[in-house]
Amino acid sequence: MNTIELKQELIHRISRIDDTEFLIAIKTILDYNKKESFIEISPELEQELLFASSEGKKGIVISQSEMDQKVSEWLNEM
Repeated sequence: MNTIELKQELIHRISRIDDTEFLIAIKTILDYNKKESFIEISPELEQELLFASSEGKKGIVISQSEMDQKVSEWLNEM
């Protein structure tokens, strides 16, 4: 059985299933097997991420402990 035939067989068999829990289980398996995941982000966030990446490539970085301290200070200001 080649890939196309296998896909057709699976589609046919899944289309006959009425058990919601079983279909959810199949969906879980299919979701787990995704090779790529995409997150939709705003244009502003995309620009921030590109800027941060550029800074990192230039070596303009801080340590995790420094970042933790900055976040802690920021949270205390709120």
